[in-house]
Amino acid sequence: MKEQAQKRSEQKKIDMTRGPIMRNVLLFAIPIIIGNILQYLYTTVDTLVIGNYCGYTSLAAVGTSAQPVEVLLCIFLGIGTGVSILVSQYAGAGDQEKLHEVCATAISFVYMCGIPVGLLGIFYAPYILRFMGVPADTWDAALTYTRIIFLGALGNIGYNMNAGLLRGLGDSKASLKFLVVSCIANIVLDLVFVAGFGMDVGGAALSTSIAMYLSWIVSIVYLRKRFPELKVTFLPRAFSRGEMKNIVAIGLPIGLNNSLYSFGHVAMQTMVNAQGSVFMAGCSVAGRITGLSNIAITALSSAATTFSGQNFGAKQFGRLKKGHLRIPVISGLVTLSFGLLFITVRMPILRFFSSDEAVLGYAGRYVVIMLLSQWLYAIFNGIICIVNGIGKVRYTTVVNILMLWAVRIPSAYVISRYFDGTYIMLCFPISFSFGMICMICYYFFAPAWKAVMREAKVEEQAKA
Repeated sequence: MKEQAQKRSEQKKIDMTRGPIMRNVLLFAIPIIIGNILQYLYTTVDTLVIGNYCGYTSLAAVGTSAQPVEVLLCIFLGIGTGVSILVSQYAGAGDQEKLHEVCATAISFVYMCGIPVGLLGIFYAPYILRFMGVPADTWDAALTYTRIIFLGALGNIGYNMNAGLLRGLGDSKASLKFLVVSCIANIVLDLVFVAGFGMDVGGAALSTSIAMYLSWIVSIVYLRKRFPELKVTFLPRAFSRGEMKNIVAIGLPIGLNNSLYSFGHVAMQTMVNAQGSVFMAGCSVAGRITGLSNIAITALSSAATTFSGQNFGAKQFGRLKKGHLRIPVISGLVTLSFGLLFITVRMPILRFFSSDEAVLGYAGRYVVIMLLSQWLYAIFNGIICIVNGIGKVRYTTVVNILMLWAVRIPSAYVISRYFDGTYIMLCFPISFSFGMICMICYYFFAPAWKAVMREAKVEEQAKA
């Protein structure tokens, strides 16, 4: 039985250290793309149901409430990325003992962080929303939505941690199965709670939180069945100080960066809120389209991290050299193609979410500006994930922080203060360009990357 289980688990993995690079990357990315589409259905269904059964103030509340939730969750989700990187490196090196240790430590970490995050989020929600300058007409709905979403923090962190484990192993198909279950549950519960019981944004938040817990539970069951060698448990079983140190060393900079990035989104949201509820609703509706076009970036970036980590762990430096530009460039081209497609059909899609012409006008403008520039972010993020995969996270953290706090937020302030605040989204292409140039410079000047390229050259000469 053990041999059969081991064989099944091996069949689920994609080995990035052998075979055609882009074929493996795309095979890895496609399930994530589909899964991300399903994940976006969470917020999209919320927006559709609320937009049709509630009103634009409820739409504005959902749009603004998403930002503070990210602030507290992102540190821990970043550490989950650290787990994924370690798993990919250990899998590439074939070190089963280290895999066991990092998996057990990750399970303990979920509970150590998930419960406190949920409680802190519920308590501090009013202070965060007050800092964001949430208008009086959306305050009650935003507070209700934020607090209920924080109730799902444990399930959210648990699911994303398990998804990171699977991505590190090379199995990207599993999360698609988890999300099918949770997405169906979310849609059904949205209709029951909001359309049926008239619970407004509280019902939408409750359905999303329940769905995240379902995703987490299903992911645990899957890992126990398909990867029994990892010895995944429902409750904490073991804890390795050494592996926690490794997880924190790689994941904490990513998590802090993500948290600062999300906090920056909160700061951005305060400038959006200053333009009024109609503009807030327009940005919230536009996010449903710009988020969909962003799906390919997320999937290809996850593939880039696993590709880089596995090949670095296996010391396949020649393959790293072949993929380090190819993957980000293709991600940029795919993102641009999606962007142009969505721009042409933006208005019919936007009308599903709102019939208010003022809201639609702001939303349409937002979509065009964002989708014409997201390919820059795709290239930037692809390179960051390649670099993170080899464990060099400090430079990428600094660039991300500078891109947000030294470029995006100041440019947004200048636009809102001295020009027309409803064009505040122009700060995104400005910051995307800055970030992409910085990451391209890493390839040319960073000593760590030069060392990888030297090893690749030695490997190529040995094969010649």
